[in-house]
Amino acid sequence: MAKEMKNIMVTGAVGQIGSELTVALRKKYGNDNVLATGHRTEPKPELRDSGPFEFINVSKRETIEEVVKKYNIDTIYHLSAILSAVGEKNPKLCWDVNMNGTYNILEAAIEHDMTRIFVPSSIAAFGPETPLDNTPQETILRPKTMYGVTKVAGELLCDYYVKRFGLDVRGCRYPGIISYETLPGGGTTDYAVAIYFEAVKNKKYTCFVKEDTRLPMMYMPDCLNAAIDLMEADLSRLKHYSDFNVTAMSFSAGELAAEIKKHIPEFTCEYEPDFRQEIADSWPNSLDDSAAREEWGWEPSYDLAAMTADMLEVLTKRHAEGNLGY
Repeated sequence: MAKEMKNIMVTGAVGQIGSELTVALRKKYGNDNVLATGHRTEPKPELRDSGPFEFINVSKRETIEEVVKKYNIDTIYHLSAILSAVGEKNPKLCWDVNMNGTYNILEAAIEHDMTRIFVPSSIAAFGPETPLDNTPQETILRPKTMYGVTKVAGELLCDYYVKRFGLDVRGCRYPGIISYETLPGGGTTDYAVAIYFEAVKNKKYTCFVKEDTRLPMMYMPDCLNAAIDLMEADLSRLKHYSDFNVTAMSFSAGELAAEIKKHIPEFTCEYEPDFRQEIADSWPNSLDDSAAREEWGWEPSYDLAAMTADMLEVLTKRHAEGNLGY
């Protein structure tokens, strides 16, 4: 019988996924049972006031140990990471946070006999040699960014801890994640978030990838469900552990702009590719996530049309109230 998750810690809780996942976990498991942790950025009031919060540095093992003992942590959602675009500007920091941080979390989990660990991977684990369309679960992984290198190494490290130590570590390869809560944080798919804010605020956007750049994406509610559903899945059903392909939709930058234009007819989008174009070109157009669907029942709820309608409804309301926050 699998042990229950009782005292949960979220690293990177101030980030795009972490900030919303923490709130979702508190609603599900109780505010006092979910510890949010961050590095330097002050949390928003909703995050800070709804449950415990601590500052840690995942690259320094002792700071992890301190809060694990203080809160008797048995489950970790390890979201702390340096993303792709920032990682290319500072690859040393990217390696330190993403690899040493993950190693420290896994070691703490072993030492304290933890129940379960979630370590997300990314489509950045793929590279130009990977099949671009309907990218298979099992395929060549030769990324060309430091972020991608750390994601591949992280998948392998997590699976090693499963096999070598029997640690229950799980993770999925997230596509681009789109949300109205947290602003872009230095990733290559940031345009797919920024475009909505700019459409509402200024009715125009200059996109840093080409119009025909197509990438797999996911709306935040589906992203949160993927993490929670995978962590609650029966371990005996899983043939994979730390590297599940998951996706909800694929679209080009031009198709995204066209969908927004249906709601905001005066919206215009220009395209001025920068260094992130090369990164985007090395990632898949679409993913085969049949392993996740078969092994733990993964099923997304949002497509491009449904996501766009929801994003614009929320952001337009906030803009009218003067709190777009962008």
